[in-house]
Amino acid sequence: MAVERLFVKEGIKQAEVEEFLAKMFEKAGYSHTEIQRTPLGTRFIIYAHKPGLVIGRSGRRINEITNEIKQKFGFENPLIDVKEVDEPFLDANIVARRIVHALERGINFKKVANYYLERVIEVGAIGIAIKVGGKLMGAERSRFQKFKRGFVAYSGDYAETLVDTGYAQANLKPGIVGVQVRIMREEPKEFILKEPKEKKEEKAVESQ
Repeated sequence: MAVERLFVKEGIKQAEVEEFLAKMFEKAGYSHTEIQRTPLGTRFIIYAHKPGLVIGRSGRRINEITNEIKQKFGFENPLIDVKEVDEPFLDANIVARRIVHALERGINFKKVANYYLERVIEVGAIGIAIKVGGKLMGAERSRFQKFKRGFVAYSGDYAETLVDTGYAQANLKPGIVGVQVRIMREEPKEFILKEPKEKKEEKAVESQ
């Protein structure tokens, strides 16, 4: 029981760190943070689209964040690394956060979702699925709305290795609206697209 409580406590602490860093580096195109235990201390790998805004001049901001994490969350000897997210439209966390920001500015959720469906496919994703849940468009009860383009795996090895999943929450007047984004970045090697029947018939006519 003590071990279970320890895992729960650590999970809560990591979630609090994630929330803290997400708010602090919102303008940097923050994605997520990996937390790793090492013999030298706890390593935090921060992923962001604009790493320069995280690092600051001469690494000054990194030093400030290191001290804050140590004091607020009790991590001994925190070590911070920053990695750049090259293409933000292929990062599910960044896309989810951008959708949330648009919703909080009052933009219609259908318009926002369809915009990101198109942009993500344009930059080379195999597929994207967006799920928006909550009190949408003045509905009295919470409901879910799904949007999808292309192919997205939901189970098995493909879902674990090829699909990036992100979550974010929008604080709106009617209540909290949750956003889930799943982006399939690469096509499975074994995945073969079958030609539509109409195209096969056209090729058969042309060969005659």
